[in-house]
Amino acid sequence: MDLLNSALREHFTWGLLLGLLIAAFLWKSGFTARRNVARELRRVEGEMKNLQSHLNTQLKINASGNEALQADLESLRKQNETLRVNNAALQQKPGRAEQRLLQVQEIAIRTMREQAPGFASAWEKALRQGEAEVDASESGLAKLVRRVIPGLGNSAAVQPALIVTEETTERP
Repeated sequence: MDLLNSALREHFTWGLLLGLLIAAFLWKSGFTARRNVARELRRVEGEMKNLQSHLNTQLKINASGNEALQADLESLRKQNETLRVNNAALQQKPGRAEQRLLQVQEIAIRTMREQAPGFASAWEKALRQGEAEVDASESGLAKLVRRVIPGLGNSAAVQPALIVTEETTERP
């Protein structure tokens, strides 16, 4: 016991005990920190695996969506090409060029009739009336009747002939 008392009176012993106490405290805090870091590392690795699985799922969803869009786009391209070919074929049908030429000539004739003196105004009036009748037969009920019963739709209602004189227009 005397040896312990004499050792405790020495400054070296007190310094050694204080150093050992500080070393023990540092060792315990390092051990705790390593344990917390290992626990945090396991948590972060689990979270990373979870996020990777979510990312893989999202990428799969996006890939399937992109594939569907690509398939739709390819389908639309094919439809567009088919429609372009059909349109070109319809433009090349016999009679299309002749119809266009007929329209151009009709416009030119109409312009000449309006500018020429004489019967042009009465002719243009009768022509516009005929166009109105054709337009009326191409729309509405007359068009439906013409599609359902082709023979009835083309026959126009019988109207009295239009007699044009220089002073007035009469109906017999």
